Amino acid sequence: MRRRDFIQLLAGAMITVPRHVAAQTATKTFHLASLSAGGSFLTNSPNIAMLLPALAERGYKLGQNLEYTPYGADMQLDRLPQMARDIAANKIDAVVAFGYPPAAAMKGNGIPTVVAFGAGDPVATGLVDSLARPGGNVTGISDNAMSLSTKRLGLLKQAAPSIRKVAMLWNKKDLGMTLRYQASADAAKALGIIVQPLGVGEPDDFADAFTAMDRNPPDAILMVSDALTILNRKRVFDYADKHRLPAIYESDPYVADGGLMSYGADRKESITRAASLIDKIFRGAKPADLPFEEPTRYLFVINLKTAKTIGLKIPAPVLALADEVIE
Repeated sequence: MRRRDFIQLLAGAMITVPRHVAAQTATKTFHLASLSAGGSFLTNSPNIAMLLPALAERGYKLGQNLEYTPYGADMQLDRLPQMARDIAANKIDAVVAFGYPPAAAMKGNGIPTVVAFGAGDPVATGLVDSLARPGGNVTGISDNAMSLSTKRLGLLKQAAPSIRKVAMLWNKKDLGMTLRYQASADAAKALGIIVQPLGVGEPDDFADAFTAMDRNPPDAILMVSDALTILNRKRVFDYADKHRLPAIYESDPYVADGGLMSYGADRKESITRAASLIDKIFRGAKPADLPFEEPTRYLFVINLKTAKTIGLKIPAPVLALADEVIE
């Protein structure tokens, strides 16, 4: 074969494969659903507003070859199993789950499910057989709760060196978050910090948690993120401000809303990687064969306005560590 003919053949092959893939995604309409323990994530919600562009970059455009249906339990966790059955009945191609309870509801129903974030350790909770080979219908983005908890508490202690006792708030009805609390408690003990455990299960439980802190005041607060604590975050911010307590949270939206500081995975990166897993599933991959991934980018964010409100001067070395400082 002449060199010119070979180059033309190679160029033709390079063009043909993308056209075939593009045609495959264009001719079929893929149906994606989301499942949340809280409210339904509409297309203008922050998480979906990051997910849809990431899918569009991979060839799936809403209103063209992609349909999207949100499901939310409005904190009535007993509704999740029926929602999972509804999703299965509607022949959804893939589901993105936000948190452990939604992912647990989807487990075993045969619908490919991608955990975007917030489900805790998927092996410890029984969502998957192993990170490398999940073995079922669930894959997604994981986290290393022990190392993250150690880092959070270390940053909290650097910002406020005098702290000795930390109140920990978490949703005790969420197994993923309970395991994350336990990892946080273990990390605290290793750092010589006394843990004040304050598990909540309903919005009314926050009042009981605040009463417990009134009786036995902590030096700081660490709050574990899930739908329940997110919905009640302003109450925690107000309590921390009133009692001049430094607090650390698990993701930067808390700090943007008025929390003091956060350390956690870059949510945009996690959602973008979830989109990549959804793309692979749309193209025929099985979740059982798609390893759970861990985030690679973590953000440390500080709100100086909140620090001023509680009378805390953040040491310069701690400020230097921050990826973002909100003035």
